[in-house]
Amino acid sequence: MPKLNVNIGRLALKNPVMTASGTFGYGLEYADFVPLDQLGGIIVKGTTLRAREGNDYPRMAETASGMLNCVGLQNKGVEYFCEHIYPEIKDIDTNMIVNVSGSSPDDYAECAAHIDTLEKIPAIELNISCPNVKHGGMAFGVTTEGAASVVKAVRERYHKTLIVKLSPNVTNIADIARVCEAEGADSVSLINTLMGMAIDIERRAPLLSISTGGLSGPAVKPVALRMVWQVAKAVKIPVVGLGGIMTATDAIEFLMAGATAIEIGTANFIDPTTTIKVRDGISAWLDSHGCQSVQEIIGVI
Repeated sequence: MPKLNVNIGRLALKNPVMTASGTFGYGLEYADFVPLDQLGGIIVKGTTLRAREGNDYPRMAETASGMLNCVGLQNKGVEYFCEHIYPEIKDIDTNMIVNVSGSSPDDYAECAAHIDTLEKIPAIELNISCPNVKHGGMAFGVTTEGAASVVKAVRERYHKTLIVKLSPNVTNIADIARVCEAEGADSVSLINTLMGMAIDIERRAPLLSISTGGLSGPAVKPVALRMVWQVAKAVKIPVVGLGGIMTATDAIEFLMAGATAIEIGTANFIDPTTTIKVRDGISAWLDSHGCQSVQEIIGVI
């Protein structure tokens, strides 16, 4: 059997298949469908310093080859996570990674500091697509200054593996990746959702409660693949690829474009066993092509 293990900085993964935040709950919700300990990592739903109610319904809408969502990071806050969720997931035998969001660099850093105390959470993924409430609501991740401010603040208070999730809604994603690397990120993951919209022509109103939302699914894959390829050439830290990965073939494309690992998101809603099917499909492809290790195809493009 080909070797599937990879490393994201100090983080050792059994295989390159992880789950995308917001699509796999806290992992436990999928335990009846997937052997959780056979995944490379599980990135749990977004966690913030304080509890958030999220946006009004409807929050999701199906679109051609994808879906829109505007859930709004609904969660009960980091203290609730530490006290109630962590004890339930800490013994799952894989990398349990927390996606961290915030409304200011200090919020991000304080939330990350709480997670830093949890022995069996080896990494966090920073969602820098959140709006900067002190600067007109523009997302931190769309400017180099905004991205740098969050990564720097978190790096000062978080001492484990730090993955930064990049927004595609930018002019040059390689520039954003470089500043994240310069401020101490151990890895970058991309892409987060693209901004989109859908309209109900009978109601003459948007399908989503706040009009716009994040587009994910197969529709975004070509954009995600191009951006992963660009970023992998621009930084020395490992890249995690995501965006429309539905099959092992999709995952292998991202690996060849330069991703060390991948995340599966929207596909989990269609088939909850997708992650394991993708892992097995990567292994079968490597075997049929005479590859001894997944490392042989990473970044070959």
